[in-house]
Amino acid sequence: MNSIRVLLIGDIVGAPGREVVIKLLPGIVSDYDIDFTIANAENAAAGFGLTQSIALELLGCGINILTSGNHIWDKKNIVSFIAKDQRLLRPANFPPEIPGTGSAVIADGSSARIGVLNLSGRVFMESLDCPFKAALRELEIMRQETAVIVVDMHAEATSEKIAMGWFLDGKVSAVLGTHTHVQTADEKILPLGTAYITDVGMTGSFDSVIGIKKEQALRRFLTQMHVPFTPADHDKQLQGAVIEIDKATGRSIQIQRVQRTLAAHS
Repeated sequence: MNSIRVLLIGDIVGAPGREVVIKLLPGIVSDYDIDFTIANAENAAAGFGLTQSIALELLGCGINILTSGNHIWDKKNIVSFIAKDQRLLRPANFPPEIPGTGSAVIADGSSARIGVLNLSGRVFMESLDCPFKAALRELEIMRQETAVIVVDMHAEATSEKIAMGWFLDGKVSAVLGTHTHVQTADEKILPLGTAYITDVGMTGSFDSVIGIKKEQALRRFLTQMHVPFTPADHDKQLQGAVIEIDKATGRSIQIQRVQRTLAAHS
């Protein structure tokens, strides 16, 4: 085949999100003829952070590489794992001395090699290094190994994600947004061949406030007091995006949103 199909799964939230991935991913891979799967897993441990055991569970169910974001350090035992396993990324624009890496090039099991770059936005988020400059730095290295490069742009502001899409148009295969947990309907192929969507969505409970029990989120909004958050557990769905990419040029051919619900009885 001259093209490769890549799936990016939107932010996995807690045990409900992990359950959805484990049960639905094989069918999605088959239905969409997926060659390589990426998932944002920074909320996979009880809604905040990631542990080594959960990372290994997700990698063992068919995910090739995990991306993350601002919550990656919420569970402390992830530090030693991320330092030794490049299948878990942290944003490349984090300070360079911290553990882990922000990019990796991994074989898909055939002859193709796929580059994955993880970036974090700065608008309404932590003050980090410039994601635009970090992207150029990482891409200079990655493009020596592959033309197929997918970017997880983990950011709050729509404007910053769109700006990154235009900035990297023609330089990468896809710029796919994560972090807001709300799937947007603006998927497109930009003029120079980069697939773009502002947010691929969330994987977890949709009878919730972005994956969290409604009553807990409402109480925090209404009282402005600290309220412990727990992932909700009803109306479980997987959301993401599938990109078809030309192996030789790295240009995207097609992008489509994915939305699949886990049957209540399963």
